[in-house]
Amino acid sequence: MRKRYNTPHRSHVIKTRLSDEEYADFTKRLAPYGISQSEFLRQAIRQAAIRPVIHVSAVNDELLSAVGKLAAEYGKIGGNLNQIARCLNEYGAPYPQLAKELRGTAAELAALKYEVLQKVGGVVGDTQTFQL
Repeated sequence: MRKRYNTPHRSHVIKTRLSDEEYADFTKRLAPYGISQSEFLRQAIRQAAIRPVIHVSAVNDELLSAVGKLAAEYGKIGGNLNQIARCLNEYGAPYPQLAKELRGTAAELAALKYEVLQKVGGVVGDTQTFQL
């Protein structure tokens, strides 16, 4: 007759190999808790905090610096556009065509800034690794 356990049915198995040093560390961490290896791993998985570690090479440092300068320029341009928009909103009647152009330019600037940041995010994302 099969032995029955009072635990939920678990159908997925995870296996891994450890070096002698890793296994010694594992058993040392496990000893104070008085629980099985499986339960220790289940609890460790549920409570683990995985933080991304981003490795940036020298090329990416230059890229990030250039993007920072570009974003700062976009900010300055956006500030100027906002000042112009404020004036047009205040004295808008004589300049309806200019107001329309300004709204279109502001939208294009926002789209360009988003596109650049999205592409840079992809470059940085390619170099990141994760650490437990």
